[in-house]
Amino acid sequence: MDLQTLWFAAVALLWTGFLLLEGFDFGVAALLPVLGRRPADRHLMLRTIGPLWDGNEVWLITAVGAVFAAFPGWYATWLPALYLPFVLVLFGLIVRAVAFEWRHSHSTDAWDTTWTRVITGGSLVAAAGIGAALGATTLGLPLGEGGTRVGGAFSGLGWPALLGAVAVLAFSVVHGAVFLSLKTDGPVRVAARRFALRWAPGAALPLLAWAGLVHLRYGTPVTGALWLAAALAVLVAWARLRVGREGQAFAAWGAMLAAAATTIFGAAYPVVAPSTIDSAFDVTVADASVSDYTLTVMTWAAAVGLPVVLGYQAWTYWVFRTRLTAEPQHGEPAGTHA
Repeated sequence: MDLQTLWFAAVALLWTGFLLLEGFDFGVAALLPVLGRRPADRHLMLRTIGPLWDGNEVWLITAVGAVFAAFPGWYATWLPALYLPFVLVLFGLIVRAVAFEWRHSHSTDAWDTTWTRVITGGSLVAAAGIGAALGATTLGLPLGEGGTRVGGAFSGLGWPALLGAVAVLAFSVVHGAVFLSLKTDGPVRVAARRFALRWAPGAALPLLAWAGLVHLRYGTPVTGALWLAAALAVLVAWARLRVGREGQAFAAWGAMLAAAATTIFGAAYPVVAPSTIDSAFDVTVADASVSDYTLTVMTWAAAVGLPVVLGYQAWTYWVFRTRLTAEPQHGEPAGTHA
């Protein structure tokens, strides 16, 4: 495998990891007004993601940084063409982070309600913006010669962006529900499991449609098999939820995302930004990449740093692996509070 292909695969892996990890805390935040009817329930839901949400966002920074470092031509095409979704993502992530920190600075009901709504709103906006950006960059942007955007600020926000936004939102909401059924006990666990059972099959359809469209345009028999694996994983997740196997259901739902994302990126390769105007204006890996020397240096740096980061994050998940209930249990780490 040449270095350009290796780094394209690395970028795909980083985006998949981000959606897999940040997806469930987007989903938990989105479900606060749905499942968090009582203050104690909302507090419990936020405690499940309290030690994790900021670490999960590192995957987004790393994914965008890898695109910038390895494929500056992709970065230079992608961001100017989709300024609006990325501004919305930044806005959502900023207000969400502020809300997490400020929510506990006062103890009044109005204060709690206000900042809980901000957490939900910021999460929904960020998830939709990321989905819109990824949907547009894999299904097509209005690009002219040299990868320049044709049209105004909203020209990149067609149906591919809408499909991507709906797909990421729908996936994240059910992902959050399955995560809550795995991480909590009591009424929240029951309600989250019921929600996931009801909505999982329908919530998977936008993501499967997105992956299927990319496969039909550019795919191979391998990506077709991956799409079928993604569809099968949805059925496995639903069946495991029915019998109360939340851990297996969470793994299967995550496998659905991984298979669908691999279908999308695998079918699109080597195009990193397809043009809806003329395929001659597509931006490819070869067009967008830095030199082999730079990629070699980056590869050695990643080989040293990446295991450390992955090891630390795995340790964090291991420490906070136990189920939570409405009241902190004896011996529960203090960091489980949101």
